[in-house]
Amino acid sequence: MTMTRRAFTASLGALAGSAALLPGRPALASREDELNILCWEGYNTDDVLSPFRKMHPGATVRAESGTSDPDMINKLRAGEVNVWDLINLNQPWARGQLLPEGLIKPLSKDRFLPYFEKMAPEFSGPYPQAFADNGDLIGMPQRYGPFSFVVNTDKISREMAEDQGWKLFLDPAMAGRYGVLTYDNWNLIHMCLTGDLNPFQPLDEAGFETFDGVAKQIFGGAKLLTDDLVAMNTALINGEIDAYFTGGTYTASPARLDGLTNVRGITPKSGPIDGKGGVVWIELTSLVNNPDPSPLAEDFLEFVQKPEICKAVGFAEGTYNPVAQMGDPEVAALWDAEERDAIQWDSLPEEMERSVEYDVVADYDKLMQIYTAAKRG
Repeated sequence: MTMTRRAFTASLGALAGSAALLPGRPALASREDELNILCWEGYNTDDVLSPFRKMHPGATVRAESGTSDPDMINKLRAGEVNVWDLINLNQPWARGQLLPEGLIKPLSKDRFLPYFEKMAPEFSGPYPQAFADNGDLIGMPQRYGPFSFVVNTDKISREMAEDQGWKLFLDPAMAGRYGVLTYDNWNLIHMCLTGDLNPFQPLDEAGFETFDGVAKQIFGGAKLLTDDLVAMNTALINGEIDAYFTGGTYTASPARLDGLTNVRGITPKSGPIDGKGGVVWIELTSLVNNPDPSPLAEDFLEFVQKPEICKAVGFAEGTYNPVAQMGDPEVAALWDAEERDAIQWDSLPEEMERSVEYDVVADYDKLMQIYTAAKRG
């Protein structure tokens, strides 16, 4: 993500030299002692990396946080498969793009399949998106969460918000009472859902017209636009707004951990995709098809399955999320009551049941053009 959860190419000459310029790496160093991880924030924190470095003294371990799934994928396409060993992205990309393009390779099933047995029920099946059509294991799930919208339950009850779902933001009485968290790709998805459209299937002209009307109304009624989740939560807490469009456990969790549990992520009870109106993101970490692979890559991926490291990943500084490994009582026990409340553990199973999985927006370019015009207007 999760996450603005938001160029695409760089100079190949610069990329060719980047491996030799990694901090602390001699030009001819062995890959036996090097690991490079391209990831969402969390895996790049000292709480995660320092214990692994202590296990491998002398190794150079580097993790870089990305700004969007497509940006990270395009780093590999532009030649950085020679740099990175692991890539951590949201769920549709491993099967949909990384594997078909030869950018990732299978993991050892003997080594990693046993970890699925202790995962939460949604993942212990095991999780289909982690596998190729031929059964190869292509990624390990960890962090996840429902992502729809957020309300101040002192102003809008959870029951009302769940019942009204996305239509809440089309209610004329809500004009000037909500903000839009401008995570643009997510806004496209959520505006489609608001208009009873499926963003993961191609739209017809009537669908584009509906989307245009929704986008104009959502932006027209918004009191606040920002991509800063802290600013958005502050506005909600201070009473400047009563809700914000696009958000969830990920964005509400910092305020909730501070005791402000009236800030709550909402998953609609119903919607246009097989009756569901919520969306859930799930991260997968995959093995990059580096022609000079590091043996530390699978070691690290196994390392982050350890209970205390699962907690460190789930509670990275700034935002807090459940992890698939919480199906293991030993892992779940590391979260106290306040931390469970911060990630809305009480409602997580039902919110997951009401959600479809995050996927690629089918008409992204055209929808973004319409969306940008509405945003400017």
